[in-house]
Amino acid sequence: MKLTVIGCSGSFPGPASPASCYLLEVEGFKVLLDMGSGALGALQRYTDVYDIDAVLLSHLHADHCMDLCGYYVARKYRPEGSAPRIPVYGPADSADRMARAYDLPMDPGMHGEFDFTLFPDGAFELGPLRITTDLLVHPIDAYGLRIEHDGKVLTYSGDTGACDGLVRLAKDSDLFLCEASFQDGRDDVPEIHLNGREAAEHAARAGADRLVLTHIPPWNDPERTLNEATGNFEGPIELAHPGAVYTL
Repeated sequence: MKLTVIGCSGSFPGPASPASCYLLEVEGFKVLLDMGSGALGALQRYTDVYDIDAVLLSHLHADHCMDLCGYYVARKYRPEGSAPRIPVYGPADSADRMARAYDLPMDPGMHGEFDFTLFPDGAFELGPLRITTDLLVHPIDAYGLRIEHDGKVLTYSGDTGACDGLVRLAKDSDLFLCEASFQDGRDDVPEIHLNGREAAEHAARAGADRLVLTHIPPWNDPERTLNEATGNFEGPIELAHPGAVYTL
């Protein structure tokens, strides 16, 4: 599995990064994990947008889904003809939410371009991938993703507060891509986001091999987030940045 960070800014795009979007490539199969604000433009530096095989939306906050609107336009109005329909997995309201965002009628909305599918309970197969989801802790329905292929495991937290479900998803992960939106001691609001220390503690409890901290808002100092995590997880810890590539 090859993971490329397209955007990793939390809550809204920053000067150096779009909001959440990650490109996962396995055996020529390409999946986007989230498609947040600003991601579609940056994505074109790394792949042809018509080569994407599926999109997984962890939840329906704008910084994780809103560039699906631009992607709809790119697929529907391509001069040589509409691009083939691809699956979009996400929460139950995904199709209607995206139609409202682009001021479309619910029928047909974006159904001609995307096959909207509610995340199944438990695990499911998508191309060469085995994906397990779980509803985590956030003000709206938000899913964490455990993605497996050929004995390797990538876990993506999406947005979540502290919870045991995240530890279960990330168990023995080779790479744990975990949000760290809050600063310890400043943003002590439960059931919304994690800080760097909490992200590291969840990684330690899960027995993950490697922790990558992501979804850090532009108003935060990433080095402070990294320092909060240091000492709470024995494996390597680093900050996500656009263009970073991880091979599992």
